[in-house]
Amino acid sequence: MRLLVVEDNRNLVGNLFEYFEPRGHEMDAAPDGIVGLHLAVTQRYDAIILDWMLPRLDGCTLLQRLREHAIDTPVIMLTARDDLHDKLVGFRAGADDYLTKPFALPELEVRLDAVLARARGRRSPRALQIHDLRLDLDTLEATRAGQVLHLYPAGRKLLETLMQASPAAVERRLLEHALWGDAPPDGDMLRSHVYDLRRSVDGPFEVKLIRTLPRYGYRLVAPTDACLPG
Repeated sequence: MRLLVVEDNRNLVGNLFEYFEPRGHEMDAAPDGIVGLHLAVTQRYDAIILDWMLPRLDGCTLLQRLREHAIDTPVIMLTARDDLHDKLVGFRAGADDYLTKPFALPELEVRLDAVLARARGRRSPRALQIHDLRLDLDTLEATRAGQVLHLYPAGRKLLETLMQASPAAVERRLLEHALWGDAPPDGDMLRSHVYDLRRSVDGPFEVKLIRTLPRYGYRLVAPTDACLPG
């Protein structure tokens, strides 16, 4: 499960990371509403843990903007406000659940499991498939010929970007932006990540799907599309 925590209390964020990461969950954090909105819109998360009282943009407004953009990621709202009126405001903004502070971390975990189960029940499975390569967009599990591929987060993001664009080529700068936004690292880190992705996606298989376009970028194509122009 990939979780986004939008919370300005560093101690609480640290507690959440210490609790959920050892259980195998991937965690991102945003210290204010503007950063949280950007991450929620540009990245894919299984659920969002959202504080109500945030700097720059409050949690209710953030949530309303997500729903206006048709982003249906399950959201659990955290707040010290515990009266009925505030709870109704949170639910009407689009919250899937509402947890008042202070709370026990095991209770939050159970509530996350519950909202995720409800979300899976109302969604159709979403997946990308090219040849025998499949990426489940809900679980982020990648398989090829039925074999699970073990990918790092950067590799999964690259794979998703290439599969969504296929059979078209994707420029290097667009792949770098998908991984690092407007602050790519020094050096050719993209080449290293593409190398790791190739080892997983193409290494064990006779048919190679990832193609390099020198001085331009990369493309991922099925064998029947290999002759198409980039």
